[in-house]
Amino acid sequence: MKRVVISLLAMSVSTALMAAPPKFDGARISADVKELSSDAYEGRSPATAGEEKTIAFLSKQFAAAGMQPGGDLKDGKRLWTQAVPLLKGDIVGKPQLTLTSQGAPQALSQGQEIAVRAAMNGQSQVDIRNAPLVFLGYGVKAPERNWDDFKGVDLKGKIAVVLINDPDFETGAGDFDGKGMTYYGRWTYKYEEGARQGAAGVLIVHETAPASYGWATVAGSNTNTMFDVVRDDPAAAHPALEGWIQRDLAVAMFKRAGLDFEALKKQAQSRDFQPVELKGETFSAHYAVKNEVITSHNVAARLEGSTHPDETIIYSAHWDHIGVGEPDARGDRIFNGAMDNASGTAALVELARGFATQPRPQRSLLFLAVTAEEKGLLGSEYYASHPLYPLAKTVAVINMDGMSPYSPSRDFGIYGSAKMDLLDQLKDVAKAWDIRYTPDTKPEAGLFFRSDHFPFAKRGVPALSYSAGQDWIDGGVAAGKAASDDYTAKRYHQQGDEWQADWTFAGAARDLEVVYTLGEQLANSRQWPNWSPEEAFRATRDASADQRK
Repeated sequence: MKRVVISLLAMSVSTALMAAPPKFDGARISADVKELSSDAYEGRSPATAGEEKTIAFLSKQFAAAGMQPGGDLKDGKRLWTQAVPLLKGDIVGKPQLTLTSQGAPQALSQGQEIAVRAAMNGQSQVDIRNAPLVFLGYGVKAPERNWDDFKGVDLKGKIAVVLINDPDFETGAGDFDGKGMTYYGRWTYKYEEGARQGAAGVLIVHETAPASYGWATVAGSNTNTMFDVVRDDPAAAHPALEGWIQRDLAVAMFKRAGLDFEALKKQAQSRDFQPVELKGETFSAHYAVKNEVITSHNVAARLEGSTHPDETIIYSAHWDHIGVGEPDARGDRIFNGAMDNASGTAALVELARGFATQPRPQRSLLFLAVTAEEKGLLGSEYYASHPLYPLAKTVAVINMDGMSPYSPSRDFGIYGSAKMDLLDQLKDVAKAWDIRYTPDTKPEAGLFFRSDHFPFAKRGVPALSYSAGQDWIDGGVAAGKAASDDYTAKRYHQQGDEWQADWTFAGAARDLEVVYTLGEQLANSRQWPNWSPEEAFRATRDASADQRK
C-alpha cells in the first residue's frame, strides 16, 4: 500500500509540474485530410497506387516533423514501413446468385438483395448448387455460457442463415452482456464459427439496429476487394460463401418455408433454440475468385526515448479505406474515407509534429499508421503478432479512428466499456480541459472489437480508441447526435465520406492536446498501466510482468 501511495503522489507532483501541451493546428489537419481523401488517392485501398501515394505522403510528413523511421530493419537500418503480407481476393465478373423456392428460381442482384464477399478460403471458384438453408439463430457456440445454436446439426453442403449481434440485443438482458455486444455478435465471428461447423456458407440477415449501420454500408464494404492475413489453412476460418442478405428477403424466404421470421428470432434469444431448415428453399452461387498474396504496409515513425528507449507508447490510426467500387446514384465510384480514417491519420501526423517541438521523452513513442483495418483490423493484427518493438514493454496503445472536424465537445468516450488504468488516467487528464467521460452510448455496436486497439488488447497491452463526445460546445447534444446520425446514414463506408470545406477540426485540435498529455505522462514516468482485475486481458498482461521493471 505504501508503494501505491508514493506512486500516486509522484504522479500528482509530475502532473502539477507538467508543461502545457503544444497547440495543434486544425487548419493543418484539415489540409492533410483533404489531401489523403482526394480522388488522387483512389480511396486508399491496400496494394494499389493509392497505397503508394499514402505511404509516400506519410513518410514525408513524419520526416519533416523530425521523426525517425521505425519500421522493418533492412541492412541494419530502419525503414518507414513494416511489410504486411495479405491474401487478396476479387470476384471475377458478376456473381450468379439464385434463391430457389419450391422449384422456382429467383435471381439475386449483388449489392441489392444480397452482398457476397470474395471467397477467402483459398479456393478460386465458388460453386454451390441448390444448397439447403438452415436458420441457426445467432450462430453462436459459447460453451462457457452454456450456449449452442448449432445443436450438432450437420451443415455439410448447407448454408447457415444467422442473425447479426448477440441473443441479448432485443431485450438488453441475458447471458451476453445485455446491450453490450460481445465478440459472438460480430460478423467476423459468424463466418469463423460457420467454417468451424463445416457450413458451405454463411448468410447474415441485415437489420440496421443490431448491425448499427444501414444496407448501403454493408453493400459498400462487402462487394469490393477482400483481404485477409495469410493463413496456413484459410478454410478453417472461412466458409466458401460469406455474405449478407436484406431483412425483407429473409422474411420472404421464411414465409415461403412456412415460418415466421419474428417468431423464430424471438426463439433464438433462448439457449433452448433449435436449428430450423427452410424447407423448399435452396441457394446457388457461382463465381470465380482471383486470389493472390500481396504485400501492404504499416507506416511506423519513431521518437526514441532518452532514458528508456526500449519501452514504447504507441499512437495508432489506420490509413486505409475501401478504395474504388460500384458507382452510387451520383456515379461516384471512389470511397474517399475522409472521416474514416483520413482524419485519424492526419491527427497522428499532427501529434508527431507536436511531440517534436517538446523535450525528448524518457520512453520511446511510435506513431503507427496501419493498413487493412477495413478488411478486419489486418494491419494492426499483423503488427501485434509480429511486433517491431516487444509487446511486453509496450506501455499502452492510444488509437484514433475518426477525429472531430467540428466543434470541440464537453465530453469524450472510448470504444466499448473495458475497465483499465489507462482510461482512469485519461479521465483525470481530460478534467484539465473540463471534459467529462461519457460511456459508450452504443455498446450494442461492438465498437471495441471494430478498431485497431483490439489486436493489442487481446494480447494484454492496455489499449483504447479515443472518441470525441457528442455534447458539442456549439450546439450541445442535439447538434452532436444529428451530425453522428447523418454520417452513419449517408457517409459511413459510402462514397459520400468526402472532405468538407467548412471543417475546422477545432474539436480534433483540442482533443489532441488531451491525448498528447496522456502519452506525455506515460512517456515520462515509470507507470505500467494495467487492466482491471475483472477484465479477461489482465491475465495475459500479467503473464509478462517479469519483463517490465
